[in-house]
Amino acid sequence: MAKDVEVAEHGSFSAKDYHDPPPAPLIDSVELTKWSFYRALIAEFIATLLFLYITVLTVIGYKSQIAGGDPCGGVGILGIAWAFGGMIFILVYCTAGISGGHINPAVTFGLFLARKVSLIRAILYMVAQCLGAICGVGLVKAFQSAYYDRYGGGANELSAGYSKGTGLGAEIIGTFVLVYTVFSATDPKRSARDSHVPVLAPLPIGFAVFMVHLATIPITGTGINPARSLGAAVIYNNDKAWDDQVSIFPSPLATYYHCQSITMMGV
Repeated sequence: MAKDVEVAEHGSFSAKDYHDPPPAPLIDSVELTKWSFYRALIAEFIATLLFLYITVLTVIGYKSQIAGGDPCGGVGILGIAWAFGGMIFILVYCTAGISGGHINPAVTFGLFLARKVSLIRAILYMVAQCLGAICGVGLVKAFQSAYYDRYGGGANELSAGYSKGTGLGAEIIGTFVLVYTVFSATDPKRSARDSHVPVLAPLPIGFAVFMVHLATIPITGTGINPARSLGAAVIYNNDKAWDDQVSIFPSPLATYYHCQSITMMGV
């Protein structure tokens, strides 16, 4: 079978050196009969559980340290951002070959809109991620019961002086940065074009999470992951935490915008 050809920059023709994967079917019931599908669900559940456990423990530990009167005590915002970004790097690296390493309903939703996962897989991934997040924060509360409620339970809340509109905008932009990075790091055209530059996909994804946390922790505590926000809110169960859940709905909006933009640009 003849290969597709593309016009090179200098006007010559060259063989296409990458293959776009076929779009995933909307409904793929065959997946439900495969063990690999359930293994992927387990991977998403465990990864999100570990993600919330480590990161929320870091947040509560930092707040308990500075509550002692030392404003420079603890890991600081930089350390919290590293905890979130580093855990994403580790967990995406560990689960990419099993489930794709989503660990975020916003990422799953964006990949579904791009026809990279089926509707069944997308829905069950999101359920597994949210359940994993709830269990992860539940473990934090069990191990740190003396500090959990006192220091906010790691829940996303708007900081004083910021409106809900500001928080909404910060979360939309932050989620866009994350999903844009995910699509760019996993683009088959990039892998073919830049094959001489070894890039480990989890690395830029982890750095994107790190940078977004640096920017938005002072505003919302940084959501950009509906499972992270939902898990903390469910276990903490505080009225303000529920009222300020501005990261649950904007994440899908941002991924929808991203998918529309890359479709229009032909990326």
